[in-house]
Amino acid sequence: MSIFRKSASAARVGNTSRPEDERLPFAQNVGYGFQHVLTMYGGIIAPPLIIGTAAGLSEAEIGVLIASCLFVGGLATVLQTVGIPFFGSQLPLVQGVSFAGVATMISILEGGGSIATVFGAVIAASVIGLLITPIFSRIIRFFPPVVAGTVITTIGLTLMPVAAGWTMGGNPTADDFGSMQNLGLAGVTLLFVVIFSKIGVAAISRLSILLAMIAGTIVATATGMADFSKVMEGPAFAFPMPFAFGPPEFQLAAILSMVIVILVTLTETSADIIAVGEIVGTKTDSRRIGDGLRADMISSAISPIFNSFTQSAFAQNVGLVAITGVKSRFVVTAGDGILAILGLLPILGRFVAAIPTPVLGGAGIVLFGTVAASGIRTLSTVKYEGNMNLIVVATALGFGMFPIVAPNIYASFPDWFVTIFHSGISSSAIMAILLNLLFNHFKIRGNKPTSVMAEASNRRISSALLTDLHDGDYVSDGKLYDAKAREIPCTG
Repeated sequence: MSIFRKSASAARVGNTSRPEDERLPFAQNVGYGFQHVLTMYGGIIAPPLIIGTAAGLSEAEIGVLIASCLFVGGLATVLQTVGIPFFGSQLPLVQGVSFAGVATMISILEGGGSIATVFGAVIAASVIGLLITPIFSRIIRFFPPVVAGTVITTIGLTLMPVAAGWTMGGNPTADDFGSMQNLGLAGVTLLFVVIFSKIGVAAISRLSILLAMIAGTIVATATGMADFSKVMEGPAFAFPMPFAFGPPEFQLAAILSMVIVILVTLTETSADIIAVGEIVGTKTDSRRIGDGLRADMISSAISPIFNSFTQSAFAQNVGLVAITGVKSRFVVTAGDGILAILGLLPILGRFVAAIPTPVLGGAGIVLFGTVAASGIRTLSTVKYEGNMNLIVVATALGFGMFPIVAPNIYASFPDWFVTIFHSGISSSAIMAILLNLLFNHFKIRGNKPTSVMAEASNRRISSALLTDLHDGDYVSDGKLYDAKAREIPCTG
């Protein structure tokens, strides 16, 4: 008898009014939670790898950073999903080290700072972010479907280069980067996702990503593309030691640069909270956004104590919620426990890290594409007649794609501008909010906005009229005729 025999709907405990409060059996929680871990694992270990290398740390020290980021990410996600008063959105959001601050942290290191300087800047900037969250929590009214749909679509499109990089092998300097073998492995994994999704068993369909990754890894092992030889190297257990790299150092310039990163993080997390709320089908008001942002900021302020960095919601896991249809926040909480254990047991972390990157890429195509599709679905509910909403969507999407298709487009701009707008998500969100304010809030009395790109108003006729019409009836010169060109009298 399958341990996944019960469907999600049949597994509810009690009557819950919110989809995210659904409770599943233990085995399903672990299985679906593990999918979340696999989806974000590569993303959460990449920042400490990059920052640790830039700081000149040894391999052992970089290993400490990675383990710490996994452990803190797990605890931060518990806070976000379970929540306590004033902290935690209670939504299925996975927390982890934000990519938004990587470039700034490298700049701090290149400017003469140390890893301790980075930690100090993160602590101070996160405390400032915690103080200003009441302002950000009130932007919900500026996120109508035209803005939310645009941002969600941009999140999915922004993540596609990540999937493409994984598909090609993950390491641009490797000899086999972009090889047919890597692309083929990613294609096989993608095929497995489609096959498992097509199977009419709900549990298998919902676990399609996890099962496809396992199947893809088996194929990679059989073809010699997976290497698990280093899994047993290194310690099996390690607890993150507080301030393993010394006490934090506080430098004003570093703190100011990190404040900009925190503003970007707040913007992206607000968008992710709204996005997952749309996907789950639950209410995300200003209070809930505020609780989510406070969880973000308190986690970011505490994480340097345990040798980690700024925490934010992972957009790729929003896609997993959309594609699996598993909306329970407790599934993500189960994944948090796995994540924290991986942080305590580096041997398990090394095993997951050994999964070939093209396998992640094959699954990522579906995951990230689903996020974009969810945004498009939201945009389909927007009214475009007699307003400038089409301009809002078109401009915000185009502006958000600039740093994706041309990463160096803002190379000549000031550092603060690059920090904000190098992210396609924040670029799109800022542009969509500003244009929505301009066209839908700041209106001149008596001036109805029009555009050559706006659609004409839809015409409507009574459904009762349709029941009186026959096949072949037509209108000419204001008169109604039947299929034989005989005029049909019209009554007043």
